[in-house]
Amino acid sequence: MKALRIAASGMMAQEMNVELISNNVANMRTTGFKRQRADFQDLLYQDMRRVGTQTSESGGILPTGVQIGSGVRTAATPRIHSQGTLSSTEKETDVAVRGEGYFRVLLPDGRTAYTRDGSFELDARGTLVTADGWSVDPAITVPANSSGLTVNAQGVVQVTVGTASAPTTIGQLQLARFVNKSGLEAIGNNLFVETASSGAPQVANPGDEGYGTLLQAHLEAGNVNSVAEISDLIAAQRAYEMNSRVIRAADEMMSASVSPK
Repeated sequence: MKALRIAASGMMAQEMNVELISNNVANMRTTGFKRQRADFQDLLYQDMRRVGTQTSESGGILPTGVQIGSGVRTAATPRIHSQGTLSSTEKETDVAVRGEGYFRVLLPDGRTAYTRDGSFELDARGTLVTADGWSVDPAITVPANSSGLTVNAQGVVQVTVGTASAPTTIGQLQLARFVNKSGLEAIGNNLFVETASSGAPQVANPGDEGYGTLLQAHLEAGNVNSVAEISDLIAAQRAYEMNSRVIRAADEMMSASVSPK
């Protein structure tokens, strides 16, 4: 009975939906996290009586026909890159992006990754790095005898060196944009890498046209809405239960058809 296979595809689709919701909820407090959703598509149809075909020599045409679907599949799991809430941290090396753009990070294998997580640290050489110790690109190194690190909205990094009365500019943070943000590939550690679907990065200074600005001593929270996730979880659970009931009903019908009277 085809109903068994069709309902099973529905259960598998909702199982993946619950997995995505689970990952979203687990990362509610992850800095710069962008939630995912599941998009579904119906599968191929079998035509028992094709709509629009001639039904008789007199020229009668089927107005609707008979089609039986094959179930459902997960078509995509796009990531929603909306702005998360900005919260104060009172830490001078924390930087949040307000608007469009990603920080660039140099990976150990030479690749460039992109992140919204601005929870930066200083390594032993005074270089601005991520929590995993990977350097921000372009590299910014804070002199050992400096104080008063500041990052303005346009990404200009300044410190006061020694006993100098005026601050010194030591670097410029930049942001990268992509034509298709949903085409970025997540690799964990709050990082993304470009793909053929995302397009090449377009790099500019914060505050330039089309780019966001920076806010020092703040971090961007994940854009997960707990109420919406709970609502989606309940809907997925109900859909899973309905498909399981279809399987039980189909099994009972098959049993009734083969059981002796």
